[in-house]
Amino acid sequence: MKHVLKIMALLVAISAFWIGLLETSVVPRSYTWLLAIYLIVSLGCYGLLMVGIGLMLFPTCPQEAVLLQKDIAEAKEFLKNKGVDVGSD
Repeated sequence: MKHVLKIMALLVAISAFWIGLLETSVVPRSYTWLLAIYLIVSLGCYGLLMVGIGLMLFPTCPQEAVLLQKDIAEAKEFLKNKGVDVGSD
């Protein structure tokens, strides 16, 4: 939820800046579409950056891996008792 609030705050700030530039006539009206395109591209780049950082910092959980292996062994044993061929170990 924090990222949504960051993005919304960024959108509001950029929109206010954009409207301010247009109202003070610093940027000609013909460049209005370019600013919108730059905004969309910037948000896309920000999103890709956040996904990349999230993947690089993805936590490993060795304790959870051990628990998962135990659950798999229990499930195989349960299925073997029911007569299902679960393959070799």
